[in-house]
Amino acid sequence: MGEPRSKQFENIYYGLSNIPGILKLAPSGLGWKTSDAENIVTISAEEFKKMQWMRVARNYQLRIALKNGNAARFDGFNKDMFDAVRELVRANYKLQLETKELSVKGWNWGKTEFQGSQLLFNIGSKTAFEIPLIQVANSNLANRNEVNVEFMQPDQSGETQSKSKKAPMHELDGEEMSAASLFYETVKDKADLGQASGEGLALFQDILLLTPRGRYDIEVFPTFFRLRGKTYDYKIQMKSVVNLFLLPKLDEVHELFVIGLDPPLRQGQTLYHFLVLQFKQDDEIDLTLNIEEDDLKRDYGERLLPKYECPIHEAVSLVFQGLTKKKINRPSTYRNKHDEVAVKASLKANEGYLYPLEKCFLFVPKPPTYLPFSEIMSVTFSRVSANLTKKSDLGGPRTFDMKFNMKSGVEFGFSSLNREEYEDLEVYLRSKNIKTIKDTADETALSYSEFMKELDDDDEVMPTAKRRKSESVDPEDEDSEMDEDFIASSEDSDVAEEYDENYSGSDSSSDGGNSKKKGDKRASKPKSK
Repeated sequence: MGEPRSKQFENIYYGLSNIPGILKLAPSGLGWKTSDAENIVTISAEEFKKMQWMRVARNYQLRIALKNGNAARFDGFNKDMFDAVRELVRANYKLQLETKELSVKGWNWGKTEFQGSQLLFNIGSKTAFEIPLIQVANSNLANRNEVNVEFMQPDQSGETQSKSKKAPMHELDGEEMSAASLFYETVKDKADLGQASGEGLALFQDILLLTPRGRYDIEVFPTFFRLRGKTYDYKIQMKSVVNLFLLPKLDEVHELFVIGLDPPLRQGQTLYHFLVLQFKQDDEIDLTLNIEEDDLKRDYGERLLPKYECPIHEAVSLVFQGLTKKKINRPSTYRNKHDEVAVKASLKANEGYLYPLEKCFLFVPKPPTYLPFSEIMSVTFSRVSANLTKKSDLGGPRTFDMKFNMKSGVEFGFSSLNREEYEDLEVYLRSKNIKTIKDTADETALSYSEFMKELDDDDEVMPTAKRRKSESVDPEDEDSEMDEDFIASSEDSDVAEEYDENYSGSDSSSDGGNSKKKGDKRASKPKSK
């Protein structure tokens, strides 16, 4: 056995990191850091339990099992480095470097095994892959035999990965129980999803979320927050919060708090880029943060207060603002004729509110749609009547549509906006230097919802339809067709028709009745002689 010594290896990756660094194996332990020294990892030799060498996607990996149940992985070793690493492990740590082969069969069925805080998927006697449960973000019981496990990948701005496992039934403590339930509870326990590793700063109970729909307890921690519902539990990093909005609903009863997320929250195959929380405006809360006042001032300065006595929507929004350092976007200077801060609109089949804000438009509650001014190329208004501002124009459309043409080429169309909102919206868009286009090609057409509203009142339908028909006739041709309802006066004609029952030729009797005019379709049929 050689003498203890130190050695460095370059271009080595730590865990799931995409940035290589330098790994140093020394008698006292190991150290890894990137070239810019921004990421540094150190592990004491006293924590080492077992070391393994295996072939992985990035050449060869040195896997170090730790006594606390976790594991450290270092990828990027060349095959010819095996002897050097084996000697260092033997000399410095008095351990054997085991060689482990992974299954490459590609099967999607096998058995799971929990080793400390690691979840292993085994095919036969070999491991196909393993998941560090410390990286698990969320898990839910999809059905009686299936569990969804979602885990975050650090140093990657892409999507959250999701894996699903189906499980059989088995007996547990004399009762039949799904193995999926046992698997789910084990994942929650190992990944620390069900309970917090430390006490949270604040807990908001039974909060209504409109998106995704449900009631959740929201527990807030310094670097993340949890949503705990009856079906789903989520752990969301504070660094994933990119926008905060606090907006009043037009019902003057509720307040909406909107949290923008990137990467989004995943629920099954559905991605949620926004959380929409709803509060009653008159609900109050007396909240004391679970932190010493000295620690609060040291860590957060003036961003957080030790106590909040205010409406609950204000308390929740201020706590999130203090922890995320994000500005709360509130209603801008926009007001319509009713002094409201938003307009009612429909996005496809979904009714909601469109808020013109300082730097964007936001549609809520479903689906939440964020339209920053910087990405809008133009806005097209359609079905806008030429006599839009005339209240007497009862024949024109009651609503109009507006379409956002984004610079990316994507279009967002909103319909069923009250026509009296048009002028205020156009003025606001121009004040933000956004180009507006008025599409008059089909301004007299009715939307489906407008058409259905007119059908509700037959007394309004017929006059409106007749007026539209008469307005569509060219004034120059209005005399070209005979009015079918016209009835001529008998005083204007002295010509009797053959089929008139009072017609007697040139020798008409003195008591001849009134003669019928030509063109009077209500004339009697001639009697047979």
